[in-house]
Amino acid sequence: MDGIILINKPKGCTSHDVVYKVKKVFNEKVGHTGTLDPNATGVLPLLIGKGTLCSKYLINHDKKYKVTLEFGKKTTTADSEGEVIEEKTISQTMFEEENINNALKLCIGKQMQTPPIYSAIKVNGKKLYEYARKGQEVKIEPREITIYDLKLLGIEPEKNQIQFEVACSKGTYIRSLCETIAEKFNTIGYMKELERMQVGEFKLEDTITIEELQKYNEQGKLNELEGKTIITLEKFFSKKLDISLNNKQLGLFLNGVKLTQKNPDGIYRIYNNEKFIGIGVIQDNLLKRDIII
Repeated sequence: MDGIILINKPKGCTSHDVVYKVKKVFNEKVGHTGTLDPNATGVLPLLIGKGTLCSKYLINHDKKYKVTLEFGKKTTTADSEGEVIEEKTISQTMFEEENINNALKLCIGKQMQTPPIYSAIKVNGKKLYEYARKGQEVKIEPREITIYDLKLLGIEPEKNQIQFEVACSKGTYIRSLCETIAEKFNTIGYMKELERMQVGEFKLEDTITIEELQKYNEQGKLNELEGKTIITLEKFFSKKLDISLNNKQLGLFLNGVKLTQKNPDGIYRIYNNEKFIGIGVIQDNLLKRDIII
């Protein structure tokens, strides 16, 4: 089976754990286009079989998260996995809805964000968390991100917590965002909970849990998931224009020969006798193969 499966990642396991379990179900090559922290839940798109070849088309997607931010504490990792290294008393007046909404508005837009030290970004060939674990200092360069929207979902003053929804660009660290929001109140805070609601067009309501997937597999019903939580490559590229090749053209195409096609540059679905063959790319009026199923 080739395509993309949308998993609802549970709390307490790594993205690599999920990849391993899905690989056992399909007995195919499985990959991901970006990890979720172990304590985070939600949408985790995984690539199955020849679907792994389309990872380059999935790495720049915007994302949407549901977040719980707790004020008054700072942790080593900026989330609930780390040790508390600082605490501050919180004034309950800061939990007035108008004050919180005003603070959230200040965080919307393009900005430079410094990733947390406990992250997988590489500096000089080493991941940042490797420096952190050894207590080594390293210069972390800020990166441009975009916060498209921030929406307050709930306030729990008795827990010093708020819940909000954020729509953001690729590369945004919600842990860093939580600390930034806390700074707007001249205090500290950390990311208590994180649920990814959406990755590009992939939404939480279209996902499946590992347990549900395993049940479908035990019942021999994996094919029933196609078009639902398993997205075929044909469906994933359904918004792209298509090109039909005759048998001679197809043979050349499959052998890597570039074919003359006077169409605009871009990605195209390739068909032969109404059968989906894969994906081709046109550049400078030349069509070359990209993904063949």
